[in-house]
Amino acid sequence: MNYKMIGYLTGQIIRALGALMLLPLLVSLIYHEPTSRNAFAITAGILILSGTLVTLKKPENKDIYTREGMATVTVTWILVSILGALPYFLSGEIPNFANAIFETASGFTTTGSTILNDIEAMSNACLFWRSFSHWLGGMGVLIFMLAVLPQNDTRTMHLVRAESPGPTAGKLTSKMSFSVRILYGIYIALTVLETILLSFSKMTFFEALNHAFSTAGTGGFGMTNHSIADYNSAYIDIIITIFMLLFSINFTLYYLLLSKKFLQVFKNEELRLFLGIVAGASILIACDSISIYGNFFKSFRYSSFQVLSMISTAGFATADFTEWSYFSQMILLLLMFVGGCAGSTGGGLKVMRILIMFKTAYREIKCVLNPRSVVTVKCDGKAIDKEVVRGVSFYFVLFMLLSAISMLLLSLDGHDVGTTVTAVITCLNNVGPGLGEISPSGNFAGFSAWAKILLSLDMLLGRLEIYPMLVLFTIRKK
Repeated sequence: MNYKMIGYLTGQIIRALGALMLLPLLVSLIYHEPTSRNAFAITAGILILSGTLVTLKKPENKDIYTREGMATVTVTWILVSILGALPYFLSGEIPNFANAIFETASGFTTTGSTILNDIEAMSNACLFWRSFSHWLGGMGVLIFMLAVLPQNDTRTMHLVRAESPGPTAGKLTSKMSFSVRILYGIYIALTVLETILLSFSKMTFFEALNHAFSTAGTGGFGMTNHSIADYNSAYIDIIITIFMLLFSINFTLYYLLLSKKFLQVFKNEELRLFLGIVAGASILIACDSISIYGNFFKSFRYSSFQVLSMISTAGFATADFTEWSYFSQMILLLLMFVGGCAGSTGGGLKVMRILIMFKTAYREIKCVLNPRSVVTVKCDGKAIDKEVVRGVSFYFVLFMLLSAISMLLLSLDGHDVGTTVTAVITCLNNVGPGLGEISPSGNFAGFSAWAKILLSLDMLLGRLEIYPMLVLFTIRKK
């Protein structure tokens, strides 16, 4: 294990995090907020100085392999969740440090769960930092660093594999570093476009930018206690619904579109399944909710928004879905597990894993009926590597096991079953709201400090897709 290189890369991230805090510092200066200004200035100064000191001497051995990549990613995300909480704590806007860590972990993991009872009372600088943390976490904290700093391509590949969501992480071009920049370029372009479109609504530019950051990271932090519902605008609902959809799609497909490879995009099985699930769930809930909204079109507006909010794991809300029928609530609960496409900013199990599991189950049924048959699991006309199939199955087992353990531990905090179960589900899948006390009209303030730390770890496990976090328990010196 190359500990010196792990420390060096971690130092670079700490310094970069400090530099990024200059943006909310600028916001505090624009809006004349001295308390948040001091908090961000102090934190930025400490992080930039400490990160610079750690990176003064470059390690002689710069090799990074899978284990180092996973360890770097895990240590980085834990530190970012702790250090990113300092401005909230120092400004006194979130005086409880466990709460501040929960809010920060929720931001960077793009979960969108909150402990805030009065979001409107937050300073503009802290509101910006909450949304901006979604944007940074959407593509990945280390991937952001790799996009702006020159790195060895082999090193880049191992870090990307450890941080990228989905069963596999591939290249768009021969160089992984160039592929990362292409993906970030697409990410920025979509964010800018959404900001412009939302600026034509009743939102101010600042509100539009913050909501675009939250949508891009499929996080869901809003600027009011009732999320998007406070705007009561069909235009805003439609724009955010469309962009939740766009950010839930594998970014590789956008590159294929730019390369004019339209047929490959059309034939993509994961995309077709994802769109089919979204359309089917939206129509079912719309039909089930006509009695609430009066007509199908209005019902479809609310159902499609909430379906995309759940499956993309954005967690925005235009309605309190706990007031819908149990049938509609169950559909939304299942969508929390599904998540977005691999290679998107969405959380959850990912549609690709769901697709592979169904194809694997179908193959096993055929083998039972005809033991001598040789059936290969294929996707997009290509055979899927056996290691990938095995990895998907093992990941699902680990996911369910960790879910059960977390639910059992969280039950000690004394909340009702619906709240306890959905709290774990929503945090592990990086969704945001749940049922009971944590419905769209509620929050996580009622949990104890240790429960919030447990849920913060669940968020990190979900965002990093389990394996990098587990590597910490297997590290030993040679």
